[in-house]
Amino acid sequence: MKEIKAYIRREKTDIIIKKLEEAGIKGMTIIDVYALREWADRKSYSYSVEFVEKYSKVMKLEIVCEDNNVDKLADIIAQYGYTGNAGDGMIFISSIEKSIKIKTKEINTV
Repeated sequence: MKEIKAYIRREKTDIIIKKLEEAGIKGMTIIDVYALREWADRKSYSYSVEFVEKYSKVMKLEIVCEDNNVDKLADIIAQYGYTGNAGDGMIFISSIEKSIKIKTKEINTV
């Protein structure tokens, strides 16, 4: 199993989620977050000058998927998140060692 964490432009969220759902993703976590300015588009700043110098609002997607789906899903995020401008975002992929179902205490190791 793999986990994909993607930091994307807020205005790209709807199309990326739609394309991920079309690819078969049934669940993901979507979080409104602040990113360091190196990841952000300076044109979208709408906060105080001091705050803007460091942070900008972006969306974070978290997806856990099978190893064989990770490249396809990352490609979808990259394709539909792309504008060609600074602040298009970042995608991070990491391995999942274990999952635990809270209700049943079932442990899955991968």
